[in-house]
Amino acid sequence: MNEKLLLLGDEAIALGAINAGLTGVYAYPGTPSTEITEYIQHHPLARERGLHSRWCANEKTALEAALGVSYIGKRALVCMKHVGMNVAADAFVNAAMTGVNGGLVVVAADDPSMHSSQNEQDSRFYGKFAFVPILEPSSQQEAYDMTSEAFDLSERLGVPVMMRITTRMAHSRAIVSVGAASEQTPMRMPSSPADWILLPVNARRRYLSLLETYDRAAEYASSRNLCVDGPDRSTGIIACGIGYNYVMEHFTDDACRDAPQPRFSGAMPHPLLRITHYPLPVEAIRRMAAECGRLLVVEDGQPFVEEQVRGVLPSAAVVAGRLSGELPRVGELTPDNVRAALGLGPLQGAGPCPLVVPRPPALCAGCGHRDLYNVLNEELRNYPEAKVFSDIGCYTLGALPPFRAIDSCVDMGASITMAKGAADGGLHPSIAVIGDSTFTHSGMTGLLDAVNSNSPITVVISDNLTTAMTGGQDSAGTGRLEAICQGLGVDPAHICVVVPLPANMGQIREILRRELDHQGVSVIIPRRECIQTLKRKL
Repeated sequence: MNEKLLLLGDEAIALGAINAGLTGVYAYPGTPSTEITEYIQHHPLARERGLHSRWCANEKTALEAALGVSYIGKRALVCMKHVGMNVAADAFVNAAMTGVNGGLVVVAADDPSMHSSQNEQDSRFYGKFAFVPILEPSSQQEAYDMTSEAFDLSERLGVPVMMRITTRMAHSRAIVSVGAASEQTPMRMPSSPADWILLPVNARRRYLSLLETYDRAAEYASSRNLCVDGPDRSTGIIACGIGYNYVMEHFTDDACRDAPQPRFSGAMPHPLLRITHYPLPVEAIRRMAAECGRLLVVEDGQPFVEEQVRGVLPSAAVVAGRLSGELPRVGELTPDNVRAALGLGPLQGAGPCPLVVPRPPALCAGCGHRDLYNVLNEELRNYPEAKVFSDIGCYTLGALPPFRAIDSCVDMGASITMAKGAADGGLHPSIAVIGDSTFTHSGMTGLLDAVNSNSPITVVISDNLTTAMTGGQDSAGTGRLEAICQGLGVDPAHICVVVPLPANMGQIREILRRELDHQGVSVIIPRRECIQTLKRKL
């Protein structure tokens, strides 16, 4: 008998992976994907089976380790937010070329509206680019069911499978019916070892095989996407992932909501094609276009489907969506903007509450980053030309009042290399501020470049002993930052550890002044535990 649980979309994926016979999850924490790994870390069966669930240094190392699990015939899950796909892209694209042995599922959690991100990129483009199937659940129940399906499909086709979710799917809850857990797959080595050696002679052969597999993936996707007929053919609706949920909120016939796949019924006022499996079902789209006056594409993220729909239809076809303005070009889907695109009037009381005032995020009271920025701002008054290149973490909030202490935030690890480039161009002093977790994620190679050039930069690694921005996960370099910097070639005389407290401001100011004037690479490590993780220990 199935058990019913109230789960986040992230948790549904995590439990689906455990019950599908998972061997390990590999991830770097990133909102909105973090809870997948955390759920596996704390699940009793995962602990009983000894499933690997430690955090990785970054998304690339996570995917490569998971590929190693797949090589020996076992099942691995990789989790990241959308910008993590940029970091993992090299391994992801080439994993499609090698193929897989054990099932390999890559979960990409996109963040439309940039609730905690620096862009709105859509990970579905990566799936199409790599020629791998994409699964996009429209409910928490599908998130659970599709995870097992994704592992099966990965092994059947011999390629990685991407699962794409968005913030609202990841962080909303619903009742999920869950079944029994399967046993882990046994170890077995690849039947064609040469596939895993991407020398050109093998890669050319594998590329042809990958294209053939993609055609098979398209056939499979076409059989899995739901088609529902409707009497009003003035508009045909193509709803993708969670967009289907938003459409169905305005058409309440439960017979349509729970229709088996594929099925035609008269429950919908308009013909509807629900996309949960990619590649796109081109023939189904063409049939709908031939029968309907126009097509409305409802998708969360960028106009990934809308652009392709326009490409496979005659130029005279009318396609509406994000590109045409029926839905907003930026930001996430909401039930309200979907309702407007469907031509329905606003619901009574819809819209934001005027009593709720937006509140920007701020550094926690007692945070060590606060003391760092206070002393840095005070000292940099003596250097009017100075620039502070920062990075991605809690400390990015130093850009906001009252500190206004940083001048850049681009991508993970960019602070050190941007400071180096500015110093190469003649800027002095040139300062980088980076966190301990971000440093081990992608800042170490930039520091090595700076050491090799003997760049006159000051690198501040603000060490709060955790990955604080995403909730206090383990940081890969905890207790080893000085050794890492020395191993990369930084002169030990210019590696300084300080405790950022008001009582120590005089000492920190002297160290800053000395290192800012140093004509080479210097590293200052203000170290004090995150106030949030410290509270949990009290």
